[in-house]
Amino acid sequence: MCQLLGMNCNVPTDICFSFTGFQQRGGRTDHHADGWGIAFFEGNGCRVFLDHASAVESPIAQLVRSYPIRSLNVIAHIRKATHGPVCLENTHPFMRELWGRYWIFAHNGSLKDFAPPLGGWYRPVGSTDSELAFCWLLETLRERFGDREPAPADLHGAIRDWASAVAAHGTFNFMLSNGETLFAHCSDRLSYIVRRAPFTTAHLVDEDVAVDFSQVTTPNDRVAVIATLPLTDNEEWTALAPGELAVFRQGERASA
Repeated sequence: MCQLLGMNCNVPTDICFSFTGFQQRGGRTDHHADGWGIAFFEGNGCRVFLDHASAVESPIAQLVRSYPIRSLNVIAHIRKATHGPVCLENTHPFMRELWGRYWIFAHNGSLKDFAPPLGGWYRPVGSTDSELAFCWLLETLRERFGDREPAPADLHGAIRDWASAVAAHGTFNFMLSNGETLFAHCSDRLSYIVRRAPFTTAHLVDEDVAVDFSQVTTPNDRVAVIATLPLTDNEEWTALAPGELAVFRQGERASA
């Protein structure tokens, strides 16, 4: 199965530390070597890096690891191909526009007998079940709410309903963001941690690297990190329950 990584913050923050460990799962500490990608929201824009090479061999991944791009919302994905060949168009995360915002989506799992009707607004470019599900979500939201973005609680409810319908077809761990909110849905494996003052030192599982966050943060900073499996071995991560849809805003978990 694939690997997911997300970050949601209250101030622009780089993901270099987490990505240093996450990158190793793309062919060194795990067997997910069928491409990788990462998306950074920056203001109204979104910077997306994709490569169908393995993360541990990709020069682009080395750039991301060493280049401190600061963002409020980040989604990354390491692929283990189950639907569709290894190629750039099948590499997550996927990006589309809705209500004047970019939306980013990445999925971990496999769906069976999944063929939702699409009305024509959004169509997959590649051949993955993941991109098909994403297109169906955006069409569902457009049909339900029209041209105006709904209130957060209504949006959360619509995404929850859609996630339940898709999850009936198989394993459906995913991350989704519109640049303001990050949604994380657990089908079988997904955990998160919220780092806030007083900050301590964190040590990676996949690489012998540690960071003392008290030296690189302010007392007001909050950073939520979400991953398929915990990235550090000396912090307490919270596992999401199967079927749970978590919402993150401003670096912490929100109610809706």
